Amino acid sequence: MILNQADVTLFESLGEPGQRRACLVLYSGEDPGRRFTIDGERLLIGRAADAGAQIDNPAISRHHAEARQDGQQVLLRDLDSANGTFVNDRRLQGVVTLKDGDLVRVGDLLLKFYEGHSLDALLHDRIYRLATVDAGTAVFTKKYLLDSLQRAMQRARRSGRALALVCLDLDHFKRVNDDHGHNAGDLVLREAAAALQGAVRSSDIVGRIGGEEFAIVLPDTDLAGATALAERMRDAIAGQRYEIETAGGRRLLRQTASLGVALFAPTMRNARDLLGAADALLYEAKRQRRNRVCA
Repeated sequence: MILNQADVTLFESLGEPGQRRACLVLYSGEDPGRRFTIDGERLLIGRAADAGAQIDNPAISRHHAEARQDGQQVLLRDLDSANGTFVNDRRLQGVVTLKDGDLVRVGDLLLKFYEGHSLDALLHDRIYRLATVDAGTAVFTKKYLLDSLQRAMQRARRSGRALALVCLDLDHFKRVNDDHGHNAGDLVLREAAAALQGAVRSSDIVGRIGGEEFAIVLPDTDLAGATALAERMRDAIAGQRYEIETAGGRRLLRQTASLGVALFAPTMRNARDLLGAADALLYEAKRQRRNRVCA
């Protein structure tokens, strides 16, 4: 791809050089637009939990293929998968060097390869983030969270492994807006979300489901583990100090949260069933004077 000066200016505005890494972007299946960065080490593609590009699809082997950085090049090889790996519709034999724009098919799913200098990759990433990330808090949107929860429930139903969901609401948040204005409210909301993200694991999915309410999907987590994680989230938000600007100068606020923890049960039909169970426990925590976890 040849860039003109306008492209270069836009390219520079979209990301620092250290962020420009080669990647594979999922173009089909249940989560189109998902991006897997190839960052120096081996990127394992497959269904297994240790896969950096974990894709839950029955047509894909547990360890299906791998992409590996070799200097400025990215090499791809199949790992004796059942259904094969294809590059631009040619079945992969041995190792191939990927080129910008190559189409990679694993099982019946399609991915597209972008080199680290690709303007298309950065534009795609920006568009994907706009569609899936809540602008006010930098956590996932409600739609993305519900879609992810539905897929996690399907996996749990098939595998029999535990799945938990936490619903969290910031206590008395309306007072922050009423007493200090919406700018202060936005700051508290944003920093509480950051504290929340810092308390969870990389495998957990944090989303904003409305106003000051969040939900967190906890894969492979039983009730005891989910309750312990919820307590860690509660501590992280309560331990944060929120510095706001007032007419009288800077002021430090404290913020607490109430949380409900529910476990997936096979009788639950869809994501809203599990969300409703966790939400009911959240409101039980509020009835018990807030700043607590109910499970």
